[in-house]
Amino acid sequence: MATLTDVARRAGVSPAAVSRHLNGRITLPPQTRARIDAAVAELNYKPNLLAKRLSTGRTEAIGLVTPEIDNPFFGELAAIIEEAAADAGYAVYITSTRGDLSREITALGRLRERHVDGLILMTNRPDDGALAKALSGLSNVVIVDEDVPGAAQPRIFVENSAGTRLATEHLISLGHRRIAMVGGPPGLMSVTERQAGWEAALAAAGLPPGPRLLGTYTRAHGRAAAEQLLAEGLPDAIVACADDIALGLLEALREAGVSVPGDIALTGFDDMRYAALIDPPLTTVRQPAAQMGRLALAHLLTLLSGGEVAPVTRLPVTLIPRSSTAPSKVPTP
Repeated sequence: MATLTDVARRAGVSPAAVSRHLNGRITLPPQTRARIDAAVAELNYKPNLLAKRLSTGRTEAIGLVTPEIDNPFFGELAAIIEEAAADAGYAVYITSTRGDLSREITALGRLRERHVDGLILMTNRPDDGALAKALSGLSNVVIVDEDVPGAAQPRIFVENSAGTRLATEHLISLGHRRIAMVGGPPGLMSVTERQAGWEAALAAAGLPPGPRLLGTYTRAHGRAAAEQLLAEGLPDAIVACADDIALGLLEALREAGVSVPGDIALTGFDDMRYAALIDPPLTTVRQPAAQMGRLALAHLLTLLSGGEVAPVTRLPVTLIPRSSTAPSKVPTP
């Protein structure tokens, strides 16, 4: 196997020049660069990554902790982060925690033990203080999508409250008055904020809150919520706090013979790729997943270079009206 010294001898330069050229830390004359590149190709030289990591103290890898890699939202974020990291020369090690605290803490341990240079953390469960404690003292971590109360690391969120307020105002503008909300786990930041946006829009219109059903950000919860609403009496419209919830609601309502939007209007939150393809296409709040993923990676790279980033970044959301919402058939008093 060719060595750095072999390449240097073939190119007629010092080993240090070869090393600095390959690491992008020196600008050489074009002819010298060409000789080194030709020598690398002729000798099929492969850098010793272990030696490089030992000399630089860097692994050139980052960790990505996600609750569910098979969830469309988290899967899209992971794909975006992995692509952006590859462009920056970093490998990505992905941990799917399934909302398990022990897996989250194990992933943080890889950063403490220097198996990765930095870490992007996404969680989908309320923290009782254990995760915040595990994060204490860790640098080079960016928290995305959900908050970890008490954590000091930079965080990136969307405007959750603004999103459900937009969705609720849209339904009110269509004449709907009894508007339910189906959300995720109680105590989770996004759930609390999305509930606040729903309540604020109703209060501004002088309307009381309709039924509020919390559970998980899943299709199964959407189906269960639909069954409960069918048993207790359907509202005019439903604000679902995730597209997966909306999909479960839509499936159960259709099976019960309830038409969307003929009998009840429905909105989601996320704008997953399938949202425009289901029948009817889903009115939803678009989260900028691509922007969120790229910004998370950019923040982490800034931290790795010794820079500073904003403690909290909020990204705007957009209402995407589609066919799952329509004017109310109930006369407005």
